[in-house]
Amino acid sequence: MTKRTPIELEFSKKYDDEHSLQYFRKHKDGLARRLSDWRDQQLARRALQIAGNPGVVLDLPCGAGRFWSLLAEQPERVILAADNSPHMLEVARRCQPAELVSRVKTFQTSAFAIDLEDGAVDCVFSMRLLHHIAEPEHRLAMLREFHRVTRDTLIVSLWVDGNYKAWKRRRLEARRALRGPGENQNRFIVSADVVEAEFAAAGFKVLASQDFLPRYAMWRVYTLRKA
Repeated sequence: MTKRTPIELEFSKKYDDEHSLQYFRKHKDGLARRLSDWRDQQLARRALQIAGNPGVVLDLPCGAGRFWSLLAEQPERVILAADNSPHMLEVARRCQPAELVSRVKTFQTSAFAIDLEDGAVDCVFSMRLLHHIAEPEHRLAMLREFHRVTRDTLIVSLWVDGNYKAWKRRRLEARRALRGPGENQNRFIVSADVVEAEFAAAGFKVLASQDFLPRYAMWRVYTLRKA
């Protein structure tokens, strides 16, 4: 496979060892976080069922291994897990249970240039990444790379417009814009129509979408199939 130079985005540079360990801990911190994680897992489990319970799954970005126990619920499933951050991978291997880590093959790679052959997996499972991508051309580049690597399906989550939290976020973004370009921002809302057109342009059709809390929360999980 020809090596390609991946797109580099600023937000991906923040995940050093300390930040990666904080990321591992944050989903266990407090009742609200634990409930949010429970709902994320519920949506992800349903998305995998809609995808036909794929046998070979690439978890990218895998972060600190938050979804590994869910992916391992299918005893015969082959689990590949990758992240752009070597620190995230190290924290995942160190902090997840040893019997779970033994089920997972980990490697470092960029979602813009995945170090796998064409059609290497049945499903690319990409939770909590796409909402970090502001530019349409970058989203499309990533989606096309997912299309190359999956034989069948793609599961992605992102922030969509048309709900209460998105309205609040737009107001926050407007205030930040008044303070000038120095204000840090690395999470972005996209309209469902726009992102679904990008899915189609990358060669996917929508099988299903699930909202975290309809009309209230921004998070939506899509299950896509190669068209």
